[in-house]
Amino acid sequence: MTLTYALKDSQVMIARNVRRSLRDPEAFFTALMLPVILMLLFVYVFGSAMKTGGKYVDYVVPGLIVLCAGFGAGTTAVAVATDMTNGIVDRFRSMPIAGPSVLIGHVVASLTRNLVATTLVIAVGLIVGWRPTGSALDWVAAAAMIVVLILALSWLAAGVGLLARTPEAASSVSMVLMFLPYLSTAFVPAHTMPPALRTFAQHQPFTPIIETMRGLWMGHTSTGASTAHEAVIAIAWCICLLTLSSALASRLFQRRTAA
Repeated sequence: MTLTYALKDSQVMIARNVRRSLRDPEAFFTALMLPVILMLLFVYVFGSAMKTGGKYVDYVVPGLIVLCAGFGAGTTAVAVATDMTNGIVDRFRSMPIAGPSVLIGHVVASLTRNLVATTLVIAVGLIVGWRPTGSALDWVAAAAMIVVLILALSWLAAGVGLLARTPEAASSVSMVLMFLPYLSTAFVPAHTMPPALRTFAQHQPFTPIIETMRGLWMGHTSTGASTAHEAVIAIAWCICLLTLSSALASRLFQRRTAA
């Protein structure tokens, strides 16, 4: 019965956070439109100057999906920090609800928002000329990678929201999640970067994730490594990040809500 009650509490918290997103149309619209605007900007303004060995839209879509996940995680960090500072968590504690359901509600709502934004990015990419060649199985694998990535970043963002003492601080710290994809192979190949930046781009976690999706959809990576090689590294990064961030966020929540 305890597990049943915990699942019901989580469903209530998920519904609460989804409604909360819909009641803030400005933030929701920004989360959906920013990746699309960036795609149109990179494809139509910068695309002709980018040398990636093919159509730039075919290169840039995976990077924009990762950037979208980072932006959505920032929204989650602010939402968690807001809950921790406006007294609502104290009210929850006075009710017979499962404590972890509060964070689960934020994370699943973040996953929902990000999947909607990712679908929109893919749709716009197809409209402006993106032509993936991957099989149905490749699409399933890419979708699984996206889901795990979003969950990992959402749990990490929840931890940031718990560490930050104000929503403004959470927003500032989570900017790192939105900035790191720019220092990867999301928008230009690593070999076009200066040596020091190239080394960082080749060894940071977002690059193998992006290259795995690029390999699954387009049949090749920009690093020259095989898709399987990149996928092993990407999966390792995602699992480690998901495990550590979920454990950290849960521990921080327990400490912040301890009597």
